[in-house]
Amino acid sequence: MTDEPSSTMAPHTLSDFTARLPDGTTFDLSTLKGQVVLVVNTASRCGFTPQYAGLEALWQQHREAGFHVLAFPCNQFGAQEPGTADEIASFCAVNFGVTFPIMDKVKVNGAEADPLFTWLKHEAPGVLGTEAIKWNFTKFLVDRSGHVVKRYAPNDAPEKIEKDIAALL
Repeated sequence: MTDEPSSTMAPHTLSDFTARLPDGTTFDLSTLKGQVVLVVNTASRCGFTPQYAGLEALWQQHREAGFHVLAFPCNQFGAQEPGTADEIASFCAVNFGVTFPIMDKVKVNGAEADPLFTWLKHEAPGVLGTEAIKWNFTKFLVDRSGHVVKRYAPNDAPEKIEKDIAALL
């Protein structure tokens, strides 16, 4: 779960948040300042799970240019992410060769939603202005200055959004 900034000011960029790694340590998202970041809520037992391979391909293709993928496993949609952090990381590495960071499990909707996802949803609402995330593999593209540029639906394959990533790099 990410933490809200320590100041009383509302968050304005990705750098205003931290995330928790599977081992419980804090990952300060300000370390990604100046990079293009794709934030994705993921699940290991979803029809969209094969997108991990496409996300890894994007990461490999563009990381040297300043691109980062952050996966946040979530069990809120059909209980499709029931495993522990270690089980999730192992599954992703073994089945899809994932090397990009997989964060600790979070909630993306509701009263217990991770503050990062509350901010992302507010910055880039979905269809008809709804902020709720509808399913696993909703993606948020963040530019080098930490602002949300676009929200992508779960069925938007990573290959389909590559041109938007490349344009920001």
